[in-house]
Amino acid sequence: MRSLTLESVTSLPTNLLWLRAWMRPKVYVGGFIVLTLIVVGISGPIMAPYNPNHQRLERMLQAPQGIGGEHVLGTDNLGRDILSRVIYGARVSLLVAFAVVFISGFVGVGLGAISGYFGGKMDFTIQKLVEVVWAFPPLLLGITIMAFLGQGLFNLILALVAQRWIPYCRVVRGQALSLKTREFVLAAQCLGAGKSRIIIRHLLPNLIQTSMVIGTFAMASAIISEASLSFLGVGVPPEIPTWGTMLADARIYISTAWWLALFPGLCIFITVLGINLLGDALRDLLDPRLKRAGTGL
Repeated sequence: MRSLTLESVTSLPTNLLWLRAWMRPKVYVGGFIVLTLIVVGISGPIMAPYNPNHQRLERMLQAPQGIGGEHVLGTDNLGRDILSRVIYGARVSLLVAFAVVFISGFVGVGLGAISGYFGGKMDFTIQKLVEVVWAFPPLLLGITIMAFLGQGLFNLILALVAQRWIPYCRVVRGQALSLKTREFVLAAQCLGAGKSRIIIRHLLPNLIQTSMVIGTFAMASAIISEASLSFLGVGVPPEIPTWGTMLADARIYISTAWWLALFPGLCIFITVLGINLLGDALRDLLDPRLKRAGTGL
């Protein structure tokens, strides 16, 4: 049998080159983790054995009892079931991640396409806005917005969106500068197509792939930021269980009740790892240069 070399890989048919990325283990691992998060988030009220805010002080700080026990992952300092709070925390993380990515992508891609295509004063104004907002540290900006607006899920999403549209805008602007000189755009201009039609019908479809990759990694960043703000006490209200709030409550019990911090911390770690693996695989799949180079195998 012939050995598989770089020359033989790069000579594979185009359809096999497209399928190579799906043979990578990180696609299955990352996809399984993200799919599990989505299923748990959607079916949280069905899967959770208890009300996440139900307090039973007589059962406070019970150690994990394992599968078959009354409290599989134990209870916290107020007797609330850890497993139920972890499941409901996945719902908040899922909602925040998708909302932040969707809103940031909509704003960033739109401004980037306008900036790159129109150029001139429009480009100058948008890029100066980018530089001003980008000058603030992300976490400090989020804390400032939450301190001004107050706790709340909508305010938390707004605080996370405040700076996360910038990566979309900068990358899309660079691509729009290149695309507006292509033949298909010049042909549309010669046929009398308006600027808005060219942006919507010709530029944006060619910017979707890159935006999808950016959005995948932005989901992981949004989950970490939400947990950080909730840990600092400026995220969602205390009655909404989140992984960051659970970590904040576990600080004073870290040496006596290890399970309070372990399980929400593991959830954040595994979720971010899965999203990053999926985003990396998606980048390999959608980047034509990586397909030609054979790195998707």
